[in-house]
Amino acid sequence: MNDGTALLPWFVIRQDDNGNRYRVGRYATKAEAQRIADRLDDRGNKQLYSIEKMSQNGGGR
Repeated sequence: MNDGTALLPWFVIRQDDNGNRYRVGRYATKAEAQRIADRLDDRGNKQLYSIEKMSQNGGGR
């Protein structure tokens, strides 16, 4: 991971009504990612927001 991806290992994930998942942001800490996901959830949309840590191979989960 020489490209700097280790500096932002936490993803905020948005899941829509059809089950499609999208990464909407990357963050340095779990607390920061959770704060953003909570803020997005509070908007009252029907989408689900969650956080995931980047795996060793560079992807989510």
